[in-house]
Amino acid sequence: MNMVPAIAHGALLLLFASPFAQGESLLGFPDAREQLEREAEYRAALSAEDQQSWSKTLTAQPHHAGSEYGRFNAEFIAERFLDWGYDVEVEVFDILLPVPLKRHLSLESPTRYTAVLMEDVVAGDVSTEDRDEVLPPYNAFSVDGDVTAELVFVNYGIPEDYELLERYGIDVTGKIVIAKYGKSWRGIKPKLAAEKGAIGTIIYSDPADDGFSRGDVYPEGAFKNASGVQRGSVMDMPLYPGDVLTPGKPAIKGTRRLSRNKAPTITRIPVLPISYKDAQPLLRALGGEVVPLEWQGALPLTYHLGPGPARVRLALEFDWQRITIRNVIARLEGSAYPEEWVLRGNHHDGWNHGAADPISGMVALLDEARAVALLAKAGERPKRTIVYAAWDAEEPGLIGSTEWVEKHIDQLQKQAVAYINTDGNSRGFASIGGSHTLEPFFNELLRSITDPQTDVSLDERLRARIRVAGTDEQRDELKERGDHRISPLGSGSDYTPFLQHAGIASANLGFGGEGMGGSYHTLYDTFEHFSRFRDPGFRYGVALADLAGTATLRLANAEVLPFRFGGLAENLQHYLGELQKLADDARAEALRINGMLDAGDYALALDPTKALTAPPAKKAVPHFNFAPLENALSELTEVAQSLDATLADSDPANPGELNRRLYLSERALTSPDGLPGRDWYRHQVYAPGFYTGYGVKTLPRVREAIEAEHYDEVDEEIGYTAEVLTRFAAYLDETVGLIGE
Repeated sequence: MNMVPAIAHGALLLLFASPFAQGESLLGFPDAREQLEREAEYRAALSAEDQQSWSKTLTAQPHHAGSEYGRFNAEFIAERFLDWGYDVEVEVFDILLPVPLKRHLSLESPTRYTAVLMEDVVAGDVSTEDRDEVLPPYNAFSVDGDVTAELVFVNYGIPEDYELLERYGIDVTGKIVIAKYGKSWRGIKPKLAAEKGAIGTIIYSDPADDGFSRGDVYPEGAFKNASGVQRGSVMDMPLYPGDVLTPGKPAIKGTRRLSRNKAPTITRIPVLPISYKDAQPLLRALGGEVVPLEWQGALPLTYHLGPGPARVRLALEFDWQRITIRNVIARLEGSAYPEEWVLRGNHHDGWNHGAADPISGMVALLDEARAVALLAKAGERPKRTIVYAAWDAEEPGLIGSTEWVEKHIDQLQKQAVAYINTDGNSRGFASIGGSHTLEPFFNELLRSITDPQTDVSLDERLRARIRVAGTDEQRDELKERGDHRISPLGSGSDYTPFLQHAGIASANLGFGGEGMGGSYHTLYDTFEHFSRFRDPGFRYGVALADLAGTATLRLANAEVLPFRFGGLAENLQHYLGELQKLADDARAEALRINGMLDAGDYALALDPTKALTAPPAKKAVPHFNFAPLENALSELTEVAQSLDATLADSDPANPGELNRRLYLSERALTSPDGLPGRDWYRHQVYAPGFYTGYGVKTLPRVREAIEAEHYDEVDEEIGYTAEVLTRFAAYLDETVGLIGE
């Protein structure tokens, strides 16, 4: 352990001072001096050496959900929190989680090949040698199955790929499809394949995306070698995350459970991930048309579409276990507002050793928690309660965090100020996604934290990147807006139940862009790989602890919470513009295609040597009435600007009720009805896409109605969303009135 005692930090304030100008105000702090001094003490206590030591311990053995070492890690984390003075509880849930009993994939004709389905031992990485506790490559929540059929190559297996296959006259009904990883979340690939009639799915990582064409492969370099396989869940999380048998309810004793064959988030067809070494014989055996140029990968063969003559057998059998998972919850009670909670989380389970995902984020969280505890022991206890959480079973489907939120949702909706999430970490540039009500707050943080590699602020480094490598639109926007536009959140980590189910303002933080990849969800996500290629010396682990911990401390200590609303309104106007352009583009494309079909131009333009046919006629796109949304956003913009101005000029003597209204504001953007066909997702601004999975859909009711060509529903969804935003504007207007009283 290498840390500076909290009581000795006074002499080090200048050494560890942030780049934030001394004397300048902070959002929520009438006098920033005391908070900046507190942050300097906090920053001085962070330790790369401790993060590295904890990482070695936590990644020493595979620690997937339900494993013995997963239990050890939960207990190790709980002991650290107890040592530092937190109130600690290990909350357990009883969930369904399949592990493989049988995995078989073979090419039956025109030649024969049996897939290896295992990853190679790598010289110099001892973590790859012991296979006793290793989870073999598989996709969690695939169904059991034994199917044999012709093979069809479907590129990335996303909707536009199937549209093109239809133009080639290829029907995947009764076939097994092989798809590349990428372009969408992996669970979308078997979901869409099943909807198209396929009876099995194979997923592989093409070296064009993740392998030798990107750089040297492991162990010489960081990228995926020929045997590497990306594991991962294929649960249909766009319906709901968490335990598949207890949607919307915690997986505890007394909760009624679905039967497994009634669980809608388990795949309908078997699915298996494989390496590009195992994929190559299958792809080489395919005949039919040569793929379009943009579908060609980097393997040394000509890619064909099929179907056949390649015929494959896919056989999977799982042990559908009920296992116990363990969330570690540590509380440090606030000195002034103990009933208000600032939540900070990272998961602790991994696919095997999980050094990058999730332990690089987990050790940053531990570093934060230890430094915050030192402040408390030195008399600097946070004003609000800080809750640190180490979630279990994130990898199979955000299960630990979702079950916890479902269990405590009534209390969380009353008391949760915000949730800050991290997951894996790397090195390079700060990445922030989250609620736009926190956008000014996080831009202020970017100006406050120093990049460890360049010794300039995170903000300045991001601006330099945009000036050098950004688009013209990005450069112009940054000049016009001043602030960076933080990304809206879809799904893929533990913020989902907090933001999109409980309506709690949330953020997801990390660094990336320079740490080389290739280890994601493979056997090779080890301490050895991470410390060589992702974050040597754990310098960006300290930067992450600095960024996330400073955010936590500011939220915990602010006199008036730093929620602001003008940026939200401006982002919503931006999203409305995207919707209008989406509709205009769809209308223009339909007119273009239908016009060419009517004129016979497609028939003349087609290459007679290709089997490709003209596209089907497009459904006519009507003109939608966006006026309700335009009016609602006009009203919201005016009220948001008024509230922000009032907050900037006010110094309320009793900010308690004001703070409550500020942190409850995100709840006002939710609806108990949820989204169409998936009522678990209640937020009406941010949602994971039904056919993208992780990728976000903003103003999702309207956007997905247009994308799905449900044109008769669009005006209704515009009206529904406008009503939500009108109610939100009224909520903000009441808050302005409260300050003025």
